[in-house]
Amino acid sequence: MGKVSGLSRSERRRNARRERLRGLLPRGGAVLGIDLGEDRQALALVDHDVRVAWRKTVRVKAHQLGEALDLAVAAARAGGFPGVTVACEPTGPRWMQVQRLCAERGLALACIQPLVSHIAREQQDYTAHKRDEPDAVLIARLAAELHCYVPEELDEQWALLRQLGRRREQLVAGATASVVRVRDFLSVACPSATGACKVPFESATWLSAVHAVTSRCGADPARLLAGEGREDAAAAARAGVAGWGRTRADGRVLRAVLDALAGDRDGVSWSRRGLFRRIADELGDLQRCRSQLRAVEADMVAVLGELGLSRLGGIPGLTATGAAVILAEAGDPRRYERSSSLVKHAGLSPADNSSGAFEGASRISRRGRPRLRSAAWRAVWPLLLHNPVMAAKYQALVAAAEDAAATAAAAARPGSAQAAQAARAVRSARARARVACAASLLRWLYYMTVHDASWDPVAASGGRWAPAAAIQAA
Repeated sequence: MGKVSGLSRSERRRNARRERLRGLLPRGGAVLGIDLGEDRQALALVDHDVRVAWRKTVRVKAHQLGEALDLAVAAARAGGFPGVTVACEPTGPRWMQVQRLCAERGLALACIQPLVSHIAREQQDYTAHKRDEPDAVLIARLAAELHCYVPEELDEQWALLRQLGRRREQLVAGATASVVRVRDFLSVACPSATGACKVPFESATWLSAVHAVTSRCGADPARLLAGEGREDAAAAARAGVAGWGRTRADGRVLRAVLDALAGDRDGVSWSRRGLFRRIADELGDLQRCRSQLRAVEADMVAVLGELGLSRLGGIPGLTATGAAVILAEAGDPRRYERSSSLVKHAGLSPADNSSGAFEGASRISRRGRPRLRSAAWRAVWPLLLHNPVMAAKYQALVAAAEDAAATAAAAARPGSAQAAQAARAVRSARARARVACAASLLRWLYYMTVHDASWDPVAASGGRWAPAAAIQAA
C-alpha cells in the first residue's frame, strides 16, 4: 500500500503550478515591477521581502524600455542578486513590447492580472490611492508572492486567428447596431416596410429594395415609385441584390416592399427626409460590414486549415467558422494542462458556495475570458438541434426537473404559486444544462486537438453512446 499524502488532485496540481512559478521567480533573485503607461513608465527593483533596491521613472514609449531594463539588470548585479524577473500588468498591447525586450535579453517575464492588483491596492491601506511608482512596487510584490502567471507566446498563425476573431466580433457588433438603427428609423418614417417580409434583415431582396428607394426618394417614396419610377427602382433593387450576397431577387418580396414604401401613410412626415437619408447610409454600412464579415470568416476557416484543425468542423452542428471563433479566443488548446483548464479559462467551471452546514447554490465562476464564454454559449444552440450526443446530454440533464414540474403542475391549480415555481425550476435547469453543454463542447475541442482525433460520438459521450442509441435519437 503506497504512502497516502491526504492531498487532493487539485491541490497537487496547484502545488506543481506554484513550483513552476517559483522556478521563474527564485527566492534569491530580484523582481523588476513595471507600471506601463502611454508615455511614462515606472520601474521598481525589489527583493522577495519587498525592499526597494532601485527605482526609476522614464518618459519613453514601451518599446523604448530596453535601456531602462539594462540599467535595472546592472543595479541587480551590483546589489548581489543572481538574476532578475520582470513583472508587469498586461496593459493593452504595451506588455508585448516588454515581452519582446525581455526575450532579447534572456529575462523571465511574469504578468499580473489587473483585477488582482486592483484588489491588492485597496487591501494595502483600504483606500483607492493610485500612483505609478507605488504601483510598480505593488506589481513586483504580487509577482514575488506568486500571484502571477506566465504570459502566452503565440506563433504567427494563432496570432492571426486571434486578430481575425476580434475583427469578426467588431464587424458583428457593427452589423447588429446598423440593423437596430434601421429598424428604429423605419418605425418612424415608414412602419409598414418591415412587414413586407417575414425576416426582412435576412432577405437580400428586402434590403436591396429599401436601400434603392431610400437613397433616391428624398422625403416622398410614393412620388418616386409612381409611373416609370417604380420600374427604375425595381431594376436598381434587382441589380443591388448581388451586393448582399445573392444572385437573384425574389419578385414577390420586391413587389411587397415597393407597395409598402409607396402606400405607407403612417410615417412622421417632418422626419422622413432625414430618416430616409440615415436609413440609406446605415444600409450601406450594413452591406459593407456583411461583405467584410464573409471575407473574415473565410480567412478564419483558411487559417484553421493551415493549423491542421479543419476536422473540428466535422462535429455535427458545429461549423468550421464556429470552431475557429472559439479557438480564436481560447488559443492553442495544447497550452492547457487539461480540458478542465480550458473550461475554467472560459469561466464555465462551477463555483461552489458552502460553509459548514450551509449549502448555497453553485454557479459558474464567470472568471477568465468573457468572449470565449460567449463564443461557446452561442455555438451550443445549433448543437442541441443537430448533434445527437449533445441533445441526449441536454435531455438527461433536464429530464428530472421536467418530470418534477409535470408532477407539480398536475397537482397544482393552473396559475398557482406552485405551478409558477415548477416552471421557474424547469427554466433554471435548462439554463444550467446549456452551460454544461458549452463546457462539454470545449472539452471536445480540447480532446480532438490534443489527441489529433476526429469526431467520434462514442468518445464524446464517454463511452455511453451506441449506434443503436444514435439511430433511435435520429
